[in-house]
Amino acid sequence: MENRKVTLSYEDGKSIDFPVLPGTLGPDVVDIRTFSKTGMFTFDPGFLATSACESKITFIDGDLGQLYYRGYPIEQLAEHSDFLESCYLLLNGELPNAEEKKNFDYTVLRHNMLHDQILSFFKGFRRDAHPMAVMVGVVGALSAFYHDSLDINDPHHREVSAFRLIAKVPTIAAQAYRYNKGLPFSYPKAGLTYAENFLHMMFSTPVSEYKVNPVLARALDRIFILHADHEQNASTSTVRLAGSSGANPFACIAAGIACLWGPSHGGANEAVLKMLDEIGSVDNVPAFMEGVKNKTHKLMGFGHRVYKNMDPRAKIMKQTCDEVLNELGLHNDPKFKLAMALEKIALEDPYFIERKLYPNVDFYSGIVLSAIGIPVSMFTPIFALARTVGWIAHWTEMIADPGMKIGRPRQLYTGAVRRDYVPVAERK
Repeated sequence: MENRKVTLSYEDGKSIDFPVLPGTLGPDVVDIRTFSKTGMFTFDPGFLATSACESKITFIDGDLGQLYYRGYPIEQLAEHSDFLESCYLLLNGELPNAEEKKNFDYTVLRHNMLHDQILSFFKGFRRDAHPMAVMVGVVGALSAFYHDSLDINDPHHREVSAFRLIAKVPTIAAQAYRYNKGLPFSYPKAGLTYAENFLHMMFSTPVSEYKVNPVLARALDRIFILHADHEQNASTSTVRLAGSSGANPFACIAAGIACLWGPSHGGANEAVLKMLDEIGSVDNVPAFMEGVKNKTHKLMGFGHRVYKNMDPRAKIMKQTCDEVLNELGLHNDPKFKLAMALEKIALEDPYFIERKLYPNVDFYSGIVLSAIGIPVSMFTPIFALARTVGWIAHWTEMIADPGMKIGRPRQLYTGAVRRDYVPVAERK
């Protein structure tokens, strides 16, 4: 292919050429690394037109509604794969064979216990602390317990840290919930899958045997798969930026969790349930939707900033939602009837169709999690649990890149020009 370039002409007839770099999918990018030779910097708030890294992990085409993990469509992985197999794929670039999958699953599931002294960390939080606050603190504290895997330049250390994080974050999330509820800690149980173990750690009690419902476990596993990665979003970029300084992986993942906590990022499915509570009943849906049209109400869980036509995850999640509601006999529950009434209007009313305000993955995942019995405060921790593998994959890819540089964004300074200090007695 002929080498392409973009030429910038600027002051006094000067010009500079920038090479155009092709990707395997998606738009090409202009390499502006030499732009500083002009004496200027580019201005791109939110990095909406900036490619900050090269990655082989995840691809999104928002116009076509495509999401690929290592080239595999998310629809195929959600239907045929399981979460740990998807983790292997994200971390290693290929799907495992039978022996590789068996070894990977075994290694993750035998790392899911927490160091016993970590449990004392939970007691330092108030009982009503938000689980995400607990997650940020305890995940960051893991580096104080696992000194044998903190050398980021050692591939084996990076691998051990990856296993520990994927395995222990669900245990930390479940314990955050149980601490909040005043329940005793529930240890992981051998013989259960990743999703089954999480449900067991959340809901088992010492006085009776907890039997995992396979339909609910499969639904939760799909939620994990659908949220495992989503390219260079705010939290993933945060993990990469923290990691570029050489910070240990536990600190980097804690930074990602802190970023995900923001309501504009990881709190969307939580906002859906709060919206349903505010609407109250099916009878109030028509008036609420008119309020949305008049911009007096905000519709949560519909449309998407990236996906302009459809969210490829939503169709899978809708199917999962129907399976869970049927299994639990909840189709006539007032809250879920209300949600289905919203969905019906959004899919049939020209106002919503023209504006592409279709139900997205957060709409359905919030309903599913609520039906399973998971409280709203745990929705974002579960998102963090699933996204941990994506963060680790991006962190590992970045650390292994010989061209990695510490992140150092520039700025357009609009503050005061130089001025001299005036003693307080002389100030007017």
